[in-house]
Amino acid sequence: MNPGSVFCANCGSPLAPEARFCNVCGQAQPLAAEGAPQSRAAVEFVPRAGIRSSTGAWLSEGWTVIKGDLGAFALMGLLYLVINGLVPVIMQGPLAAGLELAVILKLVRGRVDFADMFKGFNYFVPTLVASLIISAFVFVGSLFCLIPGIVLAAMYLFTFLFIIDKRMDFWPAMQASHAVVKNDYFGFSLFVIAAGLINLLGVLACIVGLLITIPWTFAAITVAYRDLVGFESATAQQ
Repeated sequence: MNPGSVFCANCGSPLAPEARFCNVCGQAQPLAAEGAPQSRAAVEFVPRAGIRSSTGAWLSEGWTVIKGDLGAFALMGLLYLVINGLVPVIMQGPLAAGLELAVILKLVRGRVDFADMFKGFNYFVPTLVASLIISAFVFVGSLFCLIPGIVLAAMYLFTFLFIIDKRMDFWPAMQASHAVVKNDYFGFSLFVIAAGLINLLGVLACIVGLLITIPWTFAAITVAYRDLVGFESATAQQ
């Protein structure tokens, strides 16, 4: 064995010395040397093989995640609606990232604090830019019989999670999300449709239902990311 060989910290596969992600299991790797950090934004994420959507399981666990702290998550849903109503478009990305980060922390430590949602603003610029680009892509795609817009929404489903968990910039995060979703465009598109229908039910319930359905769908997306990609240990320390 070459003394300079580098192997994946998760599955043991051989890696290039500068690799930040394993090209077999997709797991992020520790920094090569202390004091010499590498930019994650410059690294192409390669997901594990055989990825498939599990809409029912993710929605079910997403509900389980939020129902134990329903009051806190309902307040987050209210904040999401109010701020997006007052400052449309600009705040959508950071607020979505904050909700997803709150879910990550609930999954990791078993509880959630309302203040966790505001931690999404630590990633204001990349989440804002990603939100603007994704919204534009989905809008244009929806002009063509709606289906392309749904597929585009599915492609970038995990963008904010890659930003807050892997510390990626907006474009690498969008590419990483697409790398995951392209394994099962149809399945992930169904996931987006199911999440949309759940939020539609929230609208029909005098809009108040959105206080529950918005955190629920973000929780389901976060659970899916955990199952398909996995959280960084450093994310739980935020």
